[in-house]
Amino acid sequence: MRVIGSGVPARKIVIVGGVAGGMSAAARARRLSEDSEIIVLERSGHVSYANCGLPYFLGGEIQSQDDLIVATPGALKNKLNIDIRVHNEVVEIDAQAKVVSVRETTTQKIYQESYDDLILSVGAAPIRPKVPGIDLPGLFTLRSIEDVEAIQSWFEIHKPHTAVVAGGGFIGLEMAEQLARRGLDVTLIDGKDQVLTPIDPEMAELVHNELRRHGVTLVLGKPIEGFRSTADSAKATNDLPKSCWVVAGDHEPMPADLVILGLGIRPEVTLARKAGLAIGERGGIRVNEHLQTSSPNIWAVGDAIEVRNPISESWTLIALGGPANRQGRIAADNIFGANEVYDGTVGTAILRVFDLTVASVGLNEQQLQSSNIPYEPIYVHPSHHASYYPGAERLDMKVLFQRDTGALLGAQVIGKKGADKRIDVLAVAITARMTIRDLSELELAYAPPFGSAKDPINLAGMAGTNVLDGLSEQLQWHQVPALSTDGVSLLDVRTSSERDRGYIAGSLHIPLPELRKRLSEIPAGKEIVTYCQSGQRSYIAYRLLKQKGFSVRNLSGGYLTWKSMQSEERKEGVVHQITPPVLAR
Repeated sequence: MRVIGSGVPARKIVIVGGVAGGMSAAARARRLSEDSEIIVLERSGHVSYANCGLPYFLGGEIQSQDDLIVATPGALKNKLNIDIRVHNEVVEIDAQAKVVSVRETTTQKIYQESYDDLILSVGAAPIRPKVPGIDLPGLFTLRSIEDVEAIQSWFEIHKPHTAVVAGGGFIGLEMAEQLARRGLDVTLIDGKDQVLTPIDPEMAELVHNELRRHGVTLVLGKPIEGFRSTADSAKATNDLPKSCWVVAGDHEPMPADLVILGLGIRPEVTLARKAGLAIGERGGIRVNEHLQTSSPNIWAVGDAIEVRNPISESWTLIALGGPANRQGRIAADNIFGANEVYDGTVGTAILRVFDLTVASVGLNEQQLQSSNIPYEPIYVHPSHHASYYPGAERLDMKVLFQRDTGALLGAQVIGKKGADKRIDVLAVAITARMTIRDLSELELAYAPPFGSAKDPINLAGMAGTNVLDGLSEQLQWHQVPALSTDGVSLLDVRTSSERDRGYIAGSLHIPLPELRKRLSEIPAGKEIVTYCQSGQRSYIAYRLLKQKGFSVRNLSGGYLTWKSMQSEERKEGVVHQITPPVLAR
């Protein structure tokens, strides 16, 4: 049942925490019930601000801190008659008595507030690892307006030249970009071998190249071990970093005038745990499909809760503003008698890394393997709009689907233009339980400045449908080194000019237009693996050879995908070597 109109019984609703989830719940509750008492308790000094915009303010793209403030307590009081109390921290919940204990942080006074319904929008806290030197000056997290003010103050006083960003997640990459924008010498460190774990390694390599191209030094596979004070250094005073030396793995200590800790976040569950609420295996507050906690009149939304991933049907933690807003609205509806269900979070995310847009949705390969879901990946590398129209830019797209049913499981899109449009289409398709086959049939807007008659989404669908229907058997980039030269022959069907710029060592070269006339040159009795730049021309070669009786597979994503994972620097005219094949198929 959806609650609409008058006749809704008045309630006293206390909301712990503002920003996306809390303020969405407060505003929705007021629209449903003019007579209800709504109180928002926020321990910081700001209840409604754009925390996703914080890095861009620090980088100078957003000029004024005031632009980050969505609404002030006074404005919310005047507009919605909501009692907003900043600098008020809830320190205890008595679920039996339906009372919270609140501390005014400016006076330390403790008082109690009763409720009919309590909504926890307590968010998550940045991770500060327990390593030596973590409390040295110049080390900052970025989660609030207060954090921004502290970093700005450090800039004004110390005028840093070198910065170390610890962590290659979304905040880490945004801060690396923005600090480089401010002219700092930036080093980004991550304990894993890649940045952005939501995307797969071969896609992350595109991001690595973009970071390096803009002067960011990457130190990957080196976990943070500590921060060393400059006080005991024997170096000259002028050479000392203004914050510390950063120690990561076996890497030489790195000087930092400023350190940003972007090592992830943990759900804020202290209040919930003390109140006896159920905490899930992933460490978040456990809620049911109606966003109700284990206590009937306590609801929870946002970064603090565990959500169901509708693809894997497993509990997970996904901290995103869009889902938090929707959760706040649903919780308010259900307080007033609705039976709304939160269907889970598929994890649609996007960010800018200098000139690239990087986007993902759903599960990646590692997550699919962990969930024992059989899948097939396909890659396409089309232009973001008609290639003949000026300004066409390449998109790198990876789509994962279920082998048997074609159900869409995840996608990753990277490019200078057009990635945002495609990831949103894919997010809708996954939410709607569409298949890879459905993508090929979607009718999408087309004009040369915006797309192509066969949109990149359609092309991905066509490539996946060919696999689903048995019209294409794929070889993946990571399988190339294991091919046996005795039993397999790689066939490069690109143009001579393309091959001159690099090729997979040991491959036979026959350009596609010449293939029909040169079939006699293809080794008999061997499996043939066709490849081109992106996989499309080699699919044509695959179909030709298959119908001529050859045993064939097509290299998915072609040379572009394979090349992204080669370790040595790629320059014009260099032959790209691989480890000598040692294993048969």
